Amino acid sequence: MDWKAYNWQFEGWEKTLDRIKEKKARLNGLRPLPAAALQKIKDSLTLEWTYNSNAIEGNTLSLQETRLIIEDGLTVKGKSLREHFEAVNHQESIEFVESLVSDDYLLKATDILDVHKLVLDRIEKDFAGRYRNSGVRIAGANFVPPNALKIDALMEDLIDWVNGNDDTLDPVVKATFFHHRFVWIHPFFDGNGRTVRLIFNLLLMKEGFPPAIILKNDRKKYYDALNKANTGDYSKLLLLILQALERSLDIYLSSLTNLYDDYSSISTIAEDPEVPYGAEYISLLVRRGKIDGFKEQRNWLTTKKAVLNYIEKRDRKRVLKS
Repeated sequence: MDWKAYNWQFEGWEKTLDRIKEKKARLNGLRPLPAAALQKIKDSLTLEWTYNSNAIEGNTLSLQETRLIIEDGLTVKGKSLREHFEAVNHQESIEFVESLVSDDYLLKATDILDVHKLVLDRIEKDFAGRYRNSGVRIAGANFVPPNALKIDALMEDLIDWVNGNDDTLDPVVKATFFHHRFVWIHPFFDGNGRTVRLIFNLLLMKEGFPPAIILKNDRKKYYDALNKANTGDYSKLLLLILQALERSLDIYLSSLTNLYDDYSSISTIAEDPEVPYGAEYISLLVRRGKIDGFKEQRNWLTTKKAVLNYIEKRDRKRVLKS
């Protein structure tokens, strides 16, 4: 896979990645983490992961309904048996993926097939854990997946590439390329999206990151970014993944420290007389990764300090240029 042929850099991507690495280092500096607090955060994130990943694929369970099924073993009136199984299957898939995580882990085709088998267990057993053997078309996509006869070779090449020792490509960027390439190959009849988000996070977790959870609310943005990547432009997909990864780090840090007490909604910060920007422009800066921030439900949060620091750096650059 010749990643050098692709466009993946967006304005400020290096600063965003550096900020994420600084937060990861800050989190590592808190270790050993309190076991009870760590488990609580982990349980919350894995529940979000299951809910959002399934919802992206059309599952109509709410976050609370997903919790009832997974944690309490209850059934939800009016919801299909398939949707119940999708919740349980995904949670079991996460547990399997977490069991694989280690610093020296190398991705194997059997692990991908085992994850897929868990994703489709009790739903589509005939297809679970098996590559597709005929052609498929994807509604709304701007490409046609490759011939089924090529899947074994394409997956083998992808696995060899992602396991390679190319130190010139950052692991997060590399995982992003893997994410798209897997979707493009579309190795399975069903369950490709859930499987790739599990395996992609396995690659991140082996590097010491928490899982990057693509939110249901970003579904359209996610699919648009994947379609854009089909043309060779990975910038939107990388930005979305970096934002998702930073959000997970923020959740850990805000739960374990009081460093995030100053975070508030963008609309609130825009009302501060010391902030010269409107909410819409601040939101644009955060979404583009130029200002530190994270997303909760549909709302972006940032700090007054982050906005003022951005303005100070901007003014400093203008002075240097003049």
